[in-house]
Amino acid sequence: MRCRFLKKSCGMAVAAAFIATSHSAIAAERIANPFAVFAGLDKITGVTTTFESKVGEERKFGGLIVKADACFTRPPTEEPKTASFVEIDELEAGNTRKRVFSGWMFAESPGLNALEHPVYDVWLTGCRDPNAPPPVVETPPDFNTLQDETAEEEEPLD
Repeated sequence: MRCRFLKKSCGMAVAAAFIATSHSAIAAERIANPFAVFAGLDKITGVTTTFESKVGEERKFGGLIVKADACFTRPPTEEPKTASFVEIDELEAGNTRKRVFSGWMFAESPGLNALEHPVYDVWLTGCRDPNAPPPVVETPPDFNTLQDETAEEEEPLD
């Protein structure tokens, strides 16, 4: 009885240790980007505007001040997940500010955590790094070209 209990306990401990150490290995790498890209809707005019905010700097959109504190993406080989921590203030009379939004926005789920304001809607559309190398796009080989090249290399049988 005691042996079975110890084997079961040891097995559970080993499994827990494996899960704890493998979690960090399977967590996707996040890439910090210097720019957050937003879309904003002015509900009065019906005009949608795309604008960028450098991380850590404020950007004015209508009567709002938008500031992205971080903007993260994943490598192209991973499932896309783009997130930005955003603070949005509304300019009020006397040039005072009122915080109307503070939290994470997700480009893949714009309706999940966007700013919904009586006059403006703001949501994250992406992150950008102008210094990042362009993504490598692999194209499959053209089978017609491969067949033509193979036919030229073959010698006729006598």
